[in-house]
Amino acid sequence: MQLAKVYGKANATVKSPALTGWRLLLVQPLKTDGTPDEFPFLAIDYLGSRVGDTVMITTDGAAVREMMKSDQTPVRYAIIGIQD
Repeated sequence: MQLAKVYGKANATVKSPALTGWRLLLVQPLKTDGTPDEFPFLAIDYLGSRVGDTVMITTDGAAVREMMKSDQTPVRYAIIGIQD
């Protein structure tokens, strides 16, 4: 798990069938001191995260497959929590 900040939404006119119904958000990973780390990337969201939220993301493939209820998914990053 890692903290990240939500910076925007993404729309796709063509995408994998596994992504149907999932929101794609642009997130920026954060270091432990809250400064940006690495490059921003897309993550799926089912929690209703909004721009400006600090969220918890995971790269655990098994957790993402279970969340999406699919063994065939191109997703690497998923939002699993919103910081209070």
